[in-house]
Amino acid sequence: MFPIRVLELRSACGAGGGPDKTIIAGAAGSDRGRYAITVCYLQDRRDDRFTVADRARAAGVDYVPIEERHSFDPAIWPALVRLVRQRRIDVIHAHDYKTDLLALALARRTGSIPLATVHNWCGRSLRERLLYYPADKRLMRFFPVVIAVSTPIRAELERLGLAASRIRMLVNGVDVSAFRRNPQTAVEARVTLGASPGEAVIGAVGRLEREKRFDLLIEAAAALRERGRAVRVAIIGEGSERTRLEALAAERGFGIADRCMLPGHRVDVARICQGFDVFVQSSDDEGTSNALLEAMALEVPIVATRVGGTADLVTDGVHGQLVAPRDVAALANAIERTIIEREATTIRVRNARARVEGPLSFETRNRTLERIYDELVSQRAAAASHLAFV
Repeated sequence: MFPIRVLELRSACGAGGGPDKTIIAGAAGSDRGRYAITVCYLQDRRDDRFTVADRARAAGVDYVPIEERHSFDPAIWPALVRLVRQRRIDVIHAHDYKTDLLALALARRTGSIPLATVHNWCGRSLRERLLYYPADKRLMRFFPVVIAVSTPIRAELERLGLAASRIRMLVNGVDVSAFRRNPQTAVEARVTLGASPGEAVIGAVGRLEREKRFDLLIEAAAALRERGRAVRVAIIGEGSERTRLEALAAERGFGIADRCMLPGHRVDVARICQGFDVFVQSSDDEGTSNALLEAMALEVPIVATRVGGTADLVTDGVHGQLVAPRDVAALANAIERTIIEREATTIRVRNARARVEGPLSFETRNRTLERIYDELVSQRAAAASHLAFV
């Protein structure tokens, strides 16, 4: 039976996002005596900012790219069939609407088992919201098992008619050994961020896209400055909202060269985050935020909107503070309380670290996923055995 051969199949662009970090870390941390994990990305040859491959190889995972000339390149099909057959893949694990469809088609062609993880249906384009996501939701009924990374996604799958027995809940985890606070690193990170003594750094990490609502973070910081709080903003990430955020920051008195930093994508996020006095997630929607998990592990106080899978990670008042989305006043108040109520903040930080060392550790997440692989392969073996005696 072992090793169980798994193909992690994904389509992404640029630096990717949270799901890509999870896929790579999951493959790197798998039990290699029991699971042979191949990570395969459909890589658009026009994408000169694609960095997922480099990160996968650096992590030591078995990475196979399949290059496509455009988003609907038929040449990827024979390459995928060949890969699945040559590696005798047992489970094809898809992670987005495009690879969900491909996983089902490949399973039909090769006899492998299809598996889907729904990270979120949070579209930025009209085409995604009106075409791709509705189609993807219809595909879910054809998978023997679907993984939901948050309670809202599980609820949506149930609303779509999937039986509870076919849904598995698997929130993201964090490698606590890789994300551990170092006091000296924190001091150096504050220097990098240009923070002066007595100035609080309000930080965030994520794609500079509309659904992340970093504009609300800037507005909340501006409100705090009006109250006399010495704060500066640092938002780590890149995306289409950069120009708009830069203009808003300047308008609110946070000049990009002065009190607001947008340094783009960074490979040293674990170091930079240690310079934050508060980690803020101001999103309208989230799956299960890896950036939030990492901040918890790095013992950075949390303020977040109560959206998506965030409540699966953070209990309000226990591990951080949760506020309603799109509420600048509530966001500003929670940030201010985090800064000034130091004893309560310290307790929440300690609780958050304990949570990621236990139920939200990446070790826990990986072992749970491996049990799902075991279950799928065992069910197939049982079905084959039954047919043999019919």
